[in-house]
Order: sequence, then C-alpha cells, then structure tokens
Amino acid sequence: MSLEKIKEEAILPTPWGKFILIGFKENTKIEKNHVALIYGKILNNTNPILVRVHSECLTGDALFSLRCDCGFQLKKSMKMIASLGKGIIIYHRQEGRNIGLLNKIKAYSLQDTGLDTVEANHKLGFLADERNFSVCADILNNLNIKDIFLLTNNPLKVIAMKKLGINVIKRVSLIVGRNINNSIYLDTKEKKMGHCLKKNIQ
Repeated sequence: MSLEKIKEEAILPTPWGKFILIGFKENTKIEKNHVALIYGKILNNTNPILVRVHSECLTGDALFSLRCDCGFQLKKSMKMIASLGKGIIIYHRQEGRNIGLLNKIKAYSLQDTGLDTVEANHKLGFLADERNFSVCADILNNLNIKDIFLLTNNPLKVIAMKKLGINVIKRVSLIVGRNINNSIYLDTKEKKMGHCLKKNIQ
C-alpha cells in the first residue's frame, strides 16, 4: 500500500493531556486519510508501546451513540495511554467495519427489526467484518514501531497485525461501556466474532 505521511504535525489538547496529531494519506483510487495520536516520547523506544487501533465510528465517537462501545473505548484508550505517559492511537478510517457510513445506517435499520450486527451485514451482502488493517501496520512501520501491546478485545485483530509484520507482545483488554442498548451487540461480537469480553482474559 502506498502511504504518505504529511510533514506537518499538530498538538491536540484533550481532557487527558496533549497528544501529537499526525496525518497519513493513502494514495489509492479512493483516497482515505488516517491519523495517529501520539502521546509521550516514542522514538528510539526499546520497550513495547501500547497501541490502540481504533476503527472510525462517527455515531459512537462523535454522536454519543449507546448502540456500540466504540466511543467508550476511544475515551478509555486515550485516558490509559496518557496515564502511562506514552502510546499511540491509530484512528482507522474504515467506518462500520469498512462498509461505510450509509451502509452502517442501513445495517442499523435491519438491527431495529431484530437482526444482529452480523446478520445485518450479511443481509446487505457484506462479510461480518470488511476491515483491512494493512494501513495500520504501514503507519506503525512509518513511526518505526515494531513491538506493541495491542489494546483490543478482538483476537483476530492481533492475528491480522502479526501477519502484517507487527510483533504483538500482548493483547490488553478494553472492556467498557456495556449498557441496555448495546448488550445484544456485545454478545454478538463475543459469540459470533470471537471477541473476548470477560474480565482479565488476555
């Protein structure tokens, strides 16, 4: 994949501290931009870095949706990384597990009729998860990061990153945000997609 890092960097003040915002551009037919949020000094680091690969979720991250756990996970990731003093959040611009925002709304509509998230994707002609994590590995390589602790509940994401050459030393759980509106969604992720949503499972 052809990935271009823009030379400009910017400070992003947040409730948890100041992150450095770095932009990346995919040089493909459908240009997508991704960002990395860097906290602390990561250059020439000999220890693994805590990394969150966070796939874009407009409804959860920006519109406070309770249908998923995405917004809760993003906030918790930023807080955890800031408390550790260093880490990286890759904001992965593949909305709705890469089916796009409008198809995600269609999937939500199907879920309103009783389908779960996997069934809704299949009904629309998609896989349960259409994401490709190669750009995330490219970003880490660009930042010269090879050894990481991956902040995720999804073992398949660990496998994907390892296949792309990233040395995932450990998976770190990120179990937050369960509520009456997303309990079926989370149960489906656990039962049908293999997510580890039990406390203290690594």
